[in-house]
Amino acid sequence: MSAPVLNLQHITFTLGGRPLLDGAEISVLPGERLCLVGRNGSGKSTLLRIAAGELLADSGDYFLQPGLKVHYLPQEPDLSSWKTTFDYVTANLDETSFHKARAMLMELELTGDEACASLSGGEARRCALAKALASEPDLLLLDEPTNHLDLPCIGWLERELLASGAGMIIISHDRRFLETLCKSVIWLEEGKTQRLDANFVHFESWRDEQIELAERAAHKLDRKIAREEDWMRYGVTARRKRNVRRVAELATLRAERQDIASRQRGTLKLTASEAENTSKIVISAEDLKWAYPDRSLIENLTLKISKGDRLGVCGANGAGKTTLLRLLTGNLTPQSGEVKLSPSIQMVTLDQQRSALDGQQTVADFLTDGHGEMVQVGTEKRHVIGYMKDFLFRPEQARTPVSHLSGGERGRLALAAALARPSNLLVLDEPTNDLDLETLDLLQDMLGDYNGTVLLVSHDRDFLDRLATSTLVAEGDGRWIEYAGGYSDMLAQRKGAAPKGRNKPNNEPSNNAQTSSQQRSAKTAAKLSYKEQRELDQLPDKMAKLEKDADLCRNALADPELYSRDAVRFEKITAALQKTEQELSLAEERWLELEAKKEELEN
Repeated sequence: MSAPVLNLQHITFTLGGRPLLDGAEISVLPGERLCLVGRNGSGKSTLLRIAAGELLADSGDYFLQPGLKVHYLPQEPDLSSWKTTFDYVTANLDETSFHKARAMLMELELTGDEACASLSGGEARRCALAKALASEPDLLLLDEPTNHLDLPCIGWLERELLASGAGMIIISHDRRFLETLCKSVIWLEEGKTQRLDANFVHFESWRDEQIELAERAAHKLDRKIAREEDWMRYGVTARRKRNVRRVAELATLRAERQDIASRQRGTLKLTASEAENTSKIVISAEDLKWAYPDRSLIENLTLKISKGDRLGVCGANGAGKTTLLRLLTGNLTPQSGEVKLSPSIQMVTLDQQRSALDGQQTVADFLTDGHGEMVQVGTEKRHVIGYMKDFLFRPEQARTPVSHLSGGERGRLALAAALARPSNLLVLDEPTNDLDLETLDLLQDMLGDYNGTVLLVSHDRDFLDRLATSTLVAEGDGRWIEYAGGYSDMLAQRKGAAPKGRNKPNNEPSNNAQTSSQQRSAKTAAKLSYKEQRELDQLPDKMAKLEKDADLCRNALADPELYSRDAVRFEKITAALQKTEQELSLAEERWLELEAKKEELEN
């Protein structure tokens, strides 16, 4: 077995008087792709900075293979010291790498001449990725690399990282991204790390097992403490030395239990305050149009959104998603066409910039609008500290300025404020940015139970799959098409082809970038994608199971007395057989499609 290129052992780090890392460990082999996951505030970014050598641990062992080229991509890359994007990407590169840097910029639709001071969040992130990949490192440390990226760019990044031979540690909340790339998972919880040597798809069930084991251990510790306390009250009649020892042991047990309790952060509680909506049609849009002189964003769009719909909106950056939301919610007047809103709409909006957050306000003042200690949550009043705890804020954070919060904490605070207001229409523009996986799970559950209507802009494919009843996609040149179901359903209806959808000004140079992109796409298309190959490997077992289920149904229906004996059961089995046979037919068609594609690519 190869020696690790990076090895961290027994890492400790204290922040604000409390232990953030307490014995954390990471070991990376050459070419190994790991993901580092944990709750917001658990210390993931701190541990990654220690791995990058940007931060010194309080204690522990640090080994980096001599001569190893390491590149660290932070959550918020700082480009302020450079004039243009090309200057930033080529800094510290030798001249032979300049052509690769230029090609990377063009792949990411940057010219290299953009002023760093005026870049958007997405442009800054793409520029930082170009620098990371152009440097051809041996080890990549990536902190939320998909933040602010659109779906075409995320797909491109996945292909580039899969083709790279570099070792990687990746922090990300994008499940699909982690499932595609990572072969092992490092879970950071309560300052310590645990490792799962399996794809991320197995992580959550494994994590739940570890939590259950920890809860059992805590329960055993509680019982042991109770026995010792009982002895202290009724059994202090033995020799003095033994008494002293047992009293000391009890103090140690109590300290251990207190340490466990202090680390347990509670459970996030997400509940939306709902308002009644009497209208069946919430939003009706007819022949909407919105265009700039050099490009069209929306052309003749007709759309009806009904009560209870959860419409996902996706497309490339610049395709007009936010403009579309503003038109549909009446915050922007269309250049032509008409939008009708239900008169009973009560709308709550969460924008991706979290513009409602005032960095100078404290957490408590933001939630209470500066009026006392009570938060209006729907029709009831809640004490601000109790409401903060629902969103995993500690009581001492009540007086913390918003500007001092982490990205994930700001995201949770914006959600807390939005969900407190009564609504029957939630408009969410990139709500998943900076949220950890546990918060995403709970947000998905809450939106799934929400009786109102949801307009959701997201680049998170898994989030769209779990929530959207239909997906509206920017196809480019102002065209939008609505597909039934989530992101994967949309791809299936398009025969696996992801939409491009990026709207470019007519005078934007794109010939070189397009040629380069086509060349690179041809290289990466020489075999099935990781996801397609995994699906192809799993389909035979899935088809065998469906065949077995269908046979069970057929055998049950072969009983001539079944209908007269139990008509309800007969109908249920008949419906189950029909559904199973449909699923089997779809699975067989998909298997044939993937096998044909694989053969075509190999030939």
